[in-house]
Amino acid sequence: MANTPSAKKAARKIAARTATNKARRSRVRTYLRKVEEAIASGDQSAAQVALQAAQPEIMRAASKGVMHANTAARKVSRLNVRIKALGA
Repeated sequence: MANTPSAKKAARKIAARTATNKARRSRVRTYLRKVEEAIASGDQSAAQVALQAAQPEIMRAASKGVMHANTAARKVSRLNVRIKALGA
């Protein structure tokens, strides 16, 4: 348990940051799931719309440090490839 006032404050800050990051990560997963479901249904236009909604959320998570920037870019890129393959 934190003993000093500064350690107690640090513990509070960590708890708040953890809660925020958890919410952001959950929101990203929800958007990703919607894109995955649209791809699974085979509807290219719906998948494209879902990806356009998900992409800013994914990039926001990367900019806030919830996920690495390269991970976010890779996810968006791979989803784009899969959506384009639906039309082929």
